[in-house]
Amino acid sequence: MMSQAATYTRMIKEEAKRLGFLFCGISRAEFLEKEAPRLEQWLREGRHGRMEYMENHFDKRLDPRLLVDGAKSVISLGLNYYTPRLQKDPQAPKISRYAYGKDYHFVIKDKLKDLLLFIRSSIGEVGGRAFVDSAPVMDKVWAGRAGLGWQGKHTNLINKQHGSFFFLAELIIDLELEYDVPVADHCGTCTRCIDACPTGAITAPYELDGSKCISYFTIELKDQLPDSVHGQFENWMFGCDICQDVCPWNRFSTPHNEPEFEPHPRLLEMTRRDWEELTEETFREVFRKSAVKRAKFTGLQRNIRFLKPRPVSGREG
Repeated sequence: MMSQAATYTRMIKEEAKRLGFLFCGISRAEFLEKEAPRLEQWLREGRHGRMEYMENHFDKRLDPRLLVDGAKSVISLGLNYYTPRLQKDPQAPKISRYAYGKDYHFVIKDKLKDLLLFIRSSIGEVGGRAFVDSAPVMDKVWAGRAGLGWQGKHTNLINKQHGSFFFLAELIIDLELEYDVPVADHCGTCTRCIDACPTGAITAPYELDGSKCISYFTIELKDQLPDSVHGQFENWMFGCDICQDVCPWNRFSTPHNEPEFEPHPRLLEMTRRDWEELTEETFREVFRKSAVKRAKFTGLQRNIRFLKPRPVSGREG
């Protein structure tokens, strides 16, 4: 006879699948003992750059029970965003695939609310909170513990069947469930992501210096972009997919079926010139509900200007 925890677990995973999640795995809510010294060192070395928010709520990042009273389970979920569609003009400044459609925070939050509502209506009064990349939760660590995949040498989570083009999110609840187990690392001797990173952000296998990542420069950094990295962005104006594009496991990626992630009709058609002459009106129209709004119009303009070749200075005579 199936235990109550097993029954609840099966119900939750079936509902997560129905809501469109690619994966659902569950781990015990407890203190992340192994990660504590790693996180402390990563912050001490300044690998978070100007992302000062990473220093906040250190204890909460390591213990979900400080985020949800009496937390017993961390439900980790993955939502596919892969698309084979690319921008038509190969010379156009590039946008990471994850930002093609509607901001994933809104899309996933709605699905998480539906899942939590299902849990409460089917099981009873369950305390819990939904988290999508905007709270002190170590998504990749919990997803790894829940068996959704392993952290690759680029530090993104990789799944053997589906690659790495998926978002991560969590429900932390005060309900005892059946727990999954981590999967093995399948990176082997491959170093394609390390070799391909133009800014050297992957400083060693499984180690990322966030302050050197193209995504950090084009999204998180609000100051002037440093001259030291000019010419190293390989035409990325918002985010970067290089380490994922070269990963052999992404040959198993399949197109998402989430209508909200479809790009604005104009986005993929815009030429290099269109981007260089981008107006605030076009920016507002194309990115009305997009994650690109994080960079703001002025930030995207800054990034596009930064991609232009600098004139070579020389003396006459």
